[in-house]
Amino acid sequence: MLKRQLGRVLSRIDGWADRLYGSKWNPLYQSGGLAVLCLAVMLVTGIYLILFYRIGAPYESIVRIDGQPWGGRWIRSLHRYAADLAVVAVFVHALRMFCQGRSWGPRALAWVSGVFLVFLLYVCGLTGYVMVWDTHGQLLAAEGARLLDALPIFSEPISRAFAGADALPSAFFFMNLFLHIAVPVGIVIFLWLHVSRVARPVLLPPRPLLWVTTGLLTVAALAVPAAFGPPADLLRLPGEVTLDIFYTFWLPWVRSAAPGVVWLAGVAAGTALLAVPLLTRPRADRRPAPSHASTRLCTGCEQCYTDCPYDAIRMVERTDDREGTVALVNPSACVSCGICAGSCAPMGVGPPGRTGRDQLGRVKDFVREHPGAGGDIVLVGCGRSAAGADGHHARFLVSCAGNLHSSVVEYLVRSGARGVLVVACPARDCSGREGPKWLVERLFHEREAELKARVDRRRVRVAHASAFDPWSLAAALGDFARDLARLDQPGADDDVDVLAECELAGTAASQDPPLPGTGRTAGS
Repeated sequence: MLKRQLGRVLSRIDGWADRLYGSKWNPLYQSGGLAVLCLAVMLVTGIYLILFYRIGAPYESIVRIDGQPWGGRWIRSLHRYAADLAVVAVFVHALRMFCQGRSWGPRALAWVSGVFLVFLLYVCGLTGYVMVWDTHGQLLAAEGARLLDALPIFSEPISRAFAGADALPSAFFFMNLFLHIAVPVGIVIFLWLHVSRVARPVLLPPRPLLWVTTGLLTVAALAVPAAFGPPADLLRLPGEVTLDIFYTFWLPWVRSAAPGVVWLAGVAAGTALLAVPLLTRPRADRRPAPSHASTRLCTGCEQCYTDCPYDAIRMVERTDDREGTVALVNPSACVSCGICAGSCAPMGVGPPGRTGRDQLGRVKDFVREHPGAGGDIVLVGCGRSAAGADGHHARFLVSCAGNLHSSVVEYLVRSGARGVLVVACPARDCSGREGPKWLVERLFHEREAELKARVDRRRVRVAHASAFDPWSLAAALGDFARDLARLDQPGADDDVDVLAECELAGTAASQDPPLPGTGRTAGS
C-alpha cells in the first residue's frame, strides 16, 4: 500500500517536472547519473585538496586552503556541495527503484550493492568532516569513539583519546585520511557491481544536463562558500555546532541515546534495506514469467541477444539437425521486459503471452472490437505511459514500448487507422531501460525487426509522455492530427511512389490483413 501511494505521488511529481523541463531533461529521471557525476566532481576536487592537506596541522591546512585567492575556497565548497547533492540524488534514485518495483529478482544485486554504496558514501563524507577538525569534526569523532567503545573490539576505550589529557596522535588523522582516500576505491568496485547485470550501462546524465549541473554547483560554490566552525579543542565541549542536514542530521538523536540502542537501530535499518528485494517481491502467481525462445522459430540472427538490456540472452550451438546458433534465455537474469519480442522478426521469443504472435492475435481482436477506430488516431503504447490514462482514443497497450512488435503498427495502418501514435515512457525512465530507444530504431531506422518499407511512416509517430504528463500527450496528438489533416487533403499523395505491397490483401471485410513479411493472414 505504501509503495503504491508513494509511486503515485512520485509519478505526479514526474509529470510536473516533465512540463517544466521536458521529459528529455527531467533531472528526476537522471538521478543515478547525477549521483555518479557528483562522485566524479568529488574525486577531481578531492585530488586538488589533498595536495594541500597536512596531517600534522589539519585545521590550519583547511584555513590555508580556504585562503587561497583563486582556487582553494571555491574548490573546497564545490567538493562539499557535490557531496550533498550526491546524497539527494542517491535518495531519489533509490526511491524511484523502490516505487517502480525494480528492486527484486534479477535486480536484487543492484539494490543490495546500492545499499553498500550508500554506506560507503556516508563513511567518505563523515571522514571528510573529521578531516576539517573543527568543532563539528570533533563532535563526530567523539560520538564515533563512544559508539565503537560499545563493541568488544578494542582492549582500551578509544574515547579516552578525546578526553583532552593528551594531544591526539597523528595516527588518528592518518587513519582518517586513509579511509577518506580508500573508501572511493570501494565505491568504484561496488558501482561496477551495481551495473554488472545490465548491458550498456549509462553512468552519466546527458551532456547538457551534466554541464548545467556542474555549472550550478560551481556558481553556488563561488557565491556561497562552505563555512566551517572554530578549531576543535579537546579541553572544551563543543558549543553550538552547525550540522550538515545531509550527513550529520542524526547526531542529536545519537548523543541522547545509549550506544546499544544506536547499534540496534542501525542494524535494524540496514537489515530492512537489505531485505527490500524479499519484501517487495510479488507473490509467485503475480510475478511476470521470463522470456522463452522457440528453437523451431529462431533463425540465429542474434538481434534479441544484442537488444536485451540485461544480458539475459546468449547464443548457443543448436542441438537439433539444423546448423548455426539459437537464442537461449537465462531465466535468473530475465526481468520479463519483453524487449526481445519486439526485436524478433519470426516472432519466436518473448515472455509468455507477449510475443509478436501474441500481439498480432490481440490486435486482430482490437480491430474487430473498435470498428470506428479506422478513421481516427489509434494510441499504441506502454501501459505505464500517458497512453494508459487516456480515455478519449482507442488504445492498444503493451507492457513496454520496446515490447511492441512493428507488425502491430503495420496491421493497424493497413487496416485503415488514420494514424498510429506510439506513446512510450520517457527514455531515461523506462522500466525496461532501453524500450523507447529500440522502438524508434525499429520504426524509423530499419533496426530488426523493422517496420516494413511498405508502411507510410507519415502515419506513424512516437511520443514520450509519463503517466501524469497529459500535456505532452495532448501536444503530440495535436501536432499529429494537423499533419494527418494536411496528408489527407486531395493531392497530398501525388508525389508518393505507392508500392504494390501497400495494397490491402483481400477486399472482403471479413478477411484479415496479411502478416508483415509473409503471405499468411493473422488468423492462419
